[in-house]
Amino acid sequence: MTSTADRPDLVEDVENRLRLVGRDVRRAMLDAIPDGEPVQWLYAPMREYPLRPSKSLRPALCLSSGRCFGADSSALTGIAVAIELLHNAFLVHDDIADGSEMRRGRPTLMAAYGTAAALNAGDALAIVASQVLRRATRQLDRGLAEQVMTEFDTMALRTLEGQATELGWQLDNVENLTPSDYLDLIMHKTCWYTTIYPLRVGALVGSNGTAELAPLIRFGFHFGAAFQIRDDLLNLIGEEKTYGKEILGDLYEGKRTLTLVHLLDVARGRDRAVLRDYLRCDRADRDETMVHKVRSLMDDYGSIAFTREYAEGILVVAEEYFEQAFADARPGPDLDFLRALVPYVWARWR
Repeated sequence: MTSTADRPDLVEDVENRLRLVGRDVRRAMLDAIPDGEPVQWLYAPMREYPLRPSKSLRPALCLSSGRCFGADSSALTGIAVAIELLHNAFLVHDDIADGSEMRRGRPTLMAAYGTAAALNAGDALAIVASQVLRRATRQLDRGLAEQVMTEFDTMALRTLEGQATELGWQLDNVENLTPSDYLDLIMHKTCWYTTIYPLRVGALVGSNGTAELAPLIRFGFHFGAAFQIRDDLLNLIGEEKTYGKEILGDLYEGKRTLTLVHLLDVARGRDRAVLRDYLRCDRADRDETMVHKVRSLMDDYGSIAFTREYAEGILVVAEEYFEQAFADARPGPDLDFLRALVPYVWARWR
């Protein structure tokens, strides 16, 4: 895997590019949200997450992939904005389901406005995302527009399937999981809407429907899996100010991350009993002492190290699939940016 030590400017270059994309996409998202009444109870809460700086990875993937295959930015911007609006809608609902207190360094919508208002705002963001997508596809040929919209619906459904599986594991206190189960989960919950769809839809539009899409699924899955595993690790080892979310929040929620899946497999004796007691608890009953004990066990049993090594292996494969996925792409800054994302995803701290 390409080391970021070989390119000390790589992280800064990638994050500068993401900031520029994020700035433009935030403006477009805010423009898409209505200004009418009721501002206080709907449209102001809807603007909360779009106003907060984010990684903007999804729209950046869509825009760069599309331009690599020949599209003009004007044909892609609306689609990229729709993806990011749906992402914000999912975040609102995720924060409610997880009981999260922090999002992008500030209180979640649920914490600031209450559960009912947050749910309503999340629903409205999803509706606006569909409106923006419909407007964006009017400039495409009818068949291509239909394919873009169909894939958008498929992407959203795959994401919801993944979310349902993750919630089901917690509700049914599922313990006998493997790394393969985890990868199947994040293929649905994370990869389809974080990496696969943005890359595929960009290539579709850029090539006018002629690009080979299967290699983009393979690359998007491996890249997206590494992205999610890094996110899981940052929740365990990151700093809240940089990370922007509640550190150890996944442990408080009982999420079956790859690190926890490994720990469940290797813990023995009294430590295994501690884990089972922890998993049986609801979030409200998981106190600081319990969560920090589980976090300590992850060090004791090498679960953090295992997770790092596992993700690094996935990134090696992602680099190989990248060359296949973009074999017919145009050389230039967009292709360079996409290639740089592979080592960047493991160097990021937010």
